[in-house]
Amino acid sequence: MIKLDTRRKEILWAIIQSHIDLNIPIGSMLITQRFPISLSPATIRNTMAKLEEMGYIAQPHTSAGRVPTEKGYRFYIDTLIGDQTLFINSDLTKELSVRLSVISQDRDSLIKEAARTLSSFSRYLAIATPPKTEDILLKRIKFIKYESKKVLAVLISDEGVVKNKIIELDKIYTQKQLDIASNKLNREFNGLTINKVREKIAYQLYKEKTVYDQLVANLLYLCKDIIPPESDDFSLSGLSGTSNLPDFATMKQVKEILRAIEDKRFMLKLLQLVSESKGTQVFVGTENFFPAMSELSMIISTYSKNKFISGAVGIIGPTRMNYKKMISIVDHTAKALSQKLSET
Repeated sequence: MIKLDTRRKEILWAIIQSHIDLNIPIGSMLITQRFPISLSPATIRNTMAKLEEMGYIAQPHTSAGRVPTEKGYRFYIDTLIGDQTLFINSDLTKELSVRLSVISQDRDSLIKEAARTLSSFSRYLAIATPPKTEDILLKRIKFIKYESKKVLAVLISDEGVVKNKIIELDKIYTQKQLDIASNKLNREFNGLTINKVREKIAYQLYKEKTVYDQLVANLLYLCKDIIPPESDDFSLSGLSGTSNLPDFATMKQVKEILRAIEDKRFMLKLLQLVSESKGTQVFVGTENFFPAMSELSMIISTYSKNKFISGAVGIIGPTRMNYKKMISIVDHTAKALSQKLSET
């Protein structure tokens, strides 16, 4: 792959920035008017021809200026992220602090409010995924006598998330017996992640059946049904700014994007992609993993609680969005959400 020299980088940057600002094809004369580039229009045109040949820009029609391609935007974005001199929006900082500070310990409300604020400042569609179930720490297991052989099993996480399910035992037990059993299991699993609990249950059921009395063994076996696999226990936590979508997307794209966001597989793949590396990531056009977003960009960043990656928050917008501003807004929102979640 041929590397861009300084001149080509400078011209490409000028074309992309001008297209983002003006939303029109960019010609050589416009570049000389907007930027202090000490090159003649003819030299700029020759450089633009080479950039087009290399796939960084394209000409919409004959005699028109050039517009960036996905490859061009990718170069621009990577340069921005590598530069680390991103826009700092003080208004967003203040607004996020105010909005999140009034919400106490309700994790889901915090995430949804962060998405709403992000959409408000970006003017694009904001999405947020909830923390991965597997990373949630278990705090307590409780069994409550319901009727006859039926028992209400309640799992409470360190995050305040509650899972409950009615299970049926082999015979009738008293509440006192159920309390003794739950105390044993609490001592065994308290403070472990859901993933570790699931692994430990499977191991102990297979290797250590004789260690537990019949009631605890039965409850242990039934617990695995209360802790579903990640793919069965996933929901979108925040979706905001839908009314902004028609400004940059067709109605067909709008419908397909919303359908994708409601698809658990799409959101799980999204969370898996961003959780593989910390920080903010940008997916441009066909780099996205959903066909309806081929002409759109997605900026997404992971948020965490106590340094453990939990979920992700981000925006979907036009390919020609103001990346310098939007990357910073998404990045700051994720960091503010992480800080607030870690305080609760």
